[in-house]
Amino acid sequence: MSQRPDVEPIPLVDLRPQYRALRQEIDEAIREGLESGQFILGPQVARLEAEVAAYLGGGAAVGVASGTDALRLALEACGVGAGDEVIVPSFTFVATASMVRQVGASPVFADITPDTLTLDPASVEARVNPRTRAVVPVHLFGAPADVDELGALCRHHGLHLIEDAAQAFGAEHRGRKVGVIGEAGCFSFFPSKTLGAYGDGGMLVGGPAVVDRARLVRNHGSRTRYQYEALGMNSRLDELQAAVLRVKLRRVEEAIEARRKRAALYGQLLADAPVRLPEETPETRHVFSVFTIRTPVRDRVRAALEAARIASAIYYPQPLHHAPIFGGAAESLPHTEQACREVLALPLYPELPDGAIERITAVVRRAC
Repeated sequence: MSQRPDVEPIPLVDLRPQYRALRQEIDEAIREGLESGQFILGPQVARLEAEVAAYLGGGAAVGVASGTDALRLALEACGVGAGDEVIVPSFTFVATASMVRQVGASPVFADITPDTLTLDPASVEARVNPRTRAVVPVHLFGAPADVDELGALCRHHGLHLIEDAAQAFGAEHRGRKVGVIGEAGCFSFFPSKTLGAYGDGGMLVGGPAVVDRARLVRNHGSRTRYQYEALGMNSRLDELQAAVLRVKLRRVEEAIEARRKRAALYGQLLADAPVRLPEETPETRHVFSVFTIRTPVRDRVRAALEAARIASAIYYPQPLHHAPIFGGAAESLPHTEQACREVLALPLYPELPDGAIERITAVVRRAC
């Protein structure tokens, strides 16, 4: 299918409208940061840590260089290491599993539930053994995992529950923000996330012991310059990104509600189409960091969207348990494998016009 040059392209994500709306505040925050002369672990990072912890309603927070680093630091802070196993979903971004390897442990892949595409507690239970040390549910695409059942499972077996909330800042389970329900919560500030910086950045949230350890390790294992208490790393959230994030945090609820409104419009316009829409359970708040549909004719739909100059993305084309870096296991995880064949992400960001959603859904309906 050839593209139509006479129509305006629709991007998957467009960060420019948000900047235009907040330009004055963001520019002022960056100017103040530059004029302060403090760029490493200064007051902006400390204030953001306090404000994020207050927003989430629990624990303390430590700013780090990325959501990936937050995962690694959380695992290490919980004592996960060589010889341990950590149960993770196979339907997720690679960092969830690769950071398990980075601390010397082994990822064990479990299946997902077909409704929320998050970790299936029954599949997790079947994989617990004496070597299991932790479970890492992913709040995928902004949908909270079943942390009630997973938390109960972890308590029963004496395991650590570490939340990968990289895609779910602001999501809720039974009125509680995700990321503060387990022993540690890991967030990403990748630009397209519900709270996004203009570069990399992340945050780890948890109790005093977890956060104290992460705060030490993120800065080369040092609290006092040239005095080293642990093998550390350089994983510091910088001052300018923190300044921008503080501006955006003040508006994050508006941004989340705008995402939810656009997701609802997608749902209305595709209600009778032969696609499976994201599901939001009564006890959760989905933040739609990504909006996905599921269809067995995904490739046909994607080709039709491309011809109409509409962006889309496949998250994720390969189950991690099939990836050669994790051994390419032959074990079948049927819901994961089906999701990898069917899931397609459509454009969604807070400023996406209703007319664009109408155009996108018209193409999807015709292609199905």
